[in-house]
Amino acid sequence: MFFKNYQIVVFKDRIGSCGHMRVSGWLIFILILLLVGLTGAVAYLWSFYPRYLSTDYQLREAEKTIQTQNTQIVAMSSKLQSLEEDVRRVQQFDAKLRVMMNVDRDPPDTSALAEKAENPAQGYVPLYRQDLLAKRMHSLADKLAEDVSLEEIRQQDILLALRQNREFMIMTPSIWPAEGHLTSGFGTRVNPLTGKTVLHAGIDIANRIGTSVIAPARGTVVSAGWQNAYGNCVVINHGNSITTRYAHMEKFTVKEGQVVNRGDVIGAIGNTGRSTGPHLHYEVRVGGVPVNPMRYILN
Repeated sequence: MFFKNYQIVVFKDRIGSCGHMRVSGWLIFILILLLVGLTGAVAYLWSFYPRYLSTDYQLREAEKTIQTQNTQIVAMSSKLQSLEEDVRRVQQFDAKLRVMMNVDRDPPDTSALAEKAENPAQGYVPLYRQDLLAKRMHSLADKLAEDVSLEEIRQQDILLALRQNREFMIMTPSIWPAEGHLTSGFGTRVNPLTGKTVLHAGIDIANRIGTSVIAPARGTVVSAGWQNAYGNCVVINHGNSITTRYAHMEKFTVKEGQVVNRGDVIGAIGNTGRSTGPHLHYEVRVGGVPVNPMRYILN
């Protein structure tokens, strides 16, 4: 009976005119089912809305946490790299002291520090790389801690050697003889005056004429005067077969046989002799053989 045809009358105005339409019961039944289905679907989906709000809040909090962790990872990476550089500087300083004091001829092995923690160029680490980067940083931190512990032990050897060889250290040229820019290092180079490849037996420190030249250690002045290509030149004997030479000076303020201490002014930078500009040519010789002065400079 429900599925029979129904006639719907629609009155159009007050005078009684009307219209009518025939509707199948099946159509009404289907429309009711659709309405009930839609109502049920809306009610079902609405039950998930609180979960959606909770999930959305948790997602925003997770994004904040990830961003905070990312910032911390980037900062930690920079700190580890800075710490690694500090450890290397200490090891290089240690190596110089050992060479100077004949404690150890082999510098410490720093090859294990070659693998650095990544340093994100843009200050951001993708989520999929954060775990790997964190593991690398932990590994590097453990290696640095181990190197620091070993370095502390090595420093005890140096302190003992310093106590036993205090006089030796006082007479070892271990500071820069003048302020300025290093314009030429030790080793073979093309001579700017002759164009030939020759050994440059020292280092060149450029600065204005008149800049003070100081003794890098205690010693006795062997000679002070004009030496052809070297111009005004001073040679100091520091004992233990070590001598230093200071060339192209404008003037010298010491004389042969005079004893000087570390930091004493011995002259001034100039442009005398075979020189292409104002600078100090500084040499260190051991047993008369030129060696790289940078091997001794500690400051």
